[in-house]
Amino acid sequence: MSMQPRPWPDVPELTAKMARSSSRQGNLAMRIRDELGEVYADARFAAPFGVRGRPGISPGQLMMASVLQFSENLTDRQAAEAVRDRMTWKYALGLGLDDPGFDASVLSEFRSRLVAGDLACLALDALLERLAGLGLVRAGGWQRTDSTHVLGAIRMLNRLELAGESLRAALEALAVAAPGWLAGVIDPSWQQVYGARIDDLHLPESQAGRQDLMVRYGTDGYYLLEQAHGPGAPGWLRELPAVQALRRIWILQFCREVTDGRQEVRRREKLPGGTVSRRAETS
Repeated sequence: MSMQPRPWPDVPELTAKMARSSSRQGNLAMRIRDELGEVYADARFAAPFGVRGRPGISPGQLMMASVLQFSENLTDRQAAEAVRDRMTWKYALGLGLDDPGFDASVLSEFRSRLVAGDLACLALDALLERLAGLGLVRAGGWQRTDSTHVLGAIRMLNRLELAGESLRAALEALAVAAPGWLAGVIDPSWQQVYGARIDDLHLPESQAGRQDLMVRYGTDGYYLLEQAHGPGAPGWLRELPAVQALRRIWILQFCREVTDGRQEVRRREKLPGGTVSRRAETS
């Protein structure tokens, strides 16, 4: 994939008209566009991209989408959906109303390029420069300059989505394959937590809330796996693809430790390598 820097696009007339008529005054995405103008020029992000190959999506637009994503506490999938169907985001990015946006995986790939190219600092440095130029921030004021905070928070949200959706998929597969068995294993409260897609929920804004939800997912997932592999379960349940996927994902995402005689579920701070050994799977 290549990147040919291009100017920040003007807001299409119809997009501007529809966004202004349907949005309340003070919408953040529109204010950023109106008051700050071009914050992220494509040329700033040239290093991680090649000069040959199919032209990629504007990195300046992806960076702005990432900032809006962080401001609203959205997962990659939710952010991609916002680009696709919110007029205010289209206004901020200079997109036409019929623009389909991009796949959620593009955001993850973009962040990986920033990290691999040691360019994470660009995430907020450009914004701070623009704010300083407009006299909106000053030396010695309160401002966060650690761009990895933005990338890390989004990464945590996507790990939450992966864990929640993996567990929900396993529950749906078991509900179809063995509804009677599953009804005897879980109680109605599980429906309240896992009945809707995770990306339809507004995930907790606080770090503590996200940690608690991740532990809840981890604990429930381990419980479901133990029941599916237990002596009271039909042997073929553990062979369901969704159950096998849940087991592998839990090996990567969680660990169990004994503290003060009690077993506790913890989220892995550092993920293991991309491959999982057979020994790890059976431990």
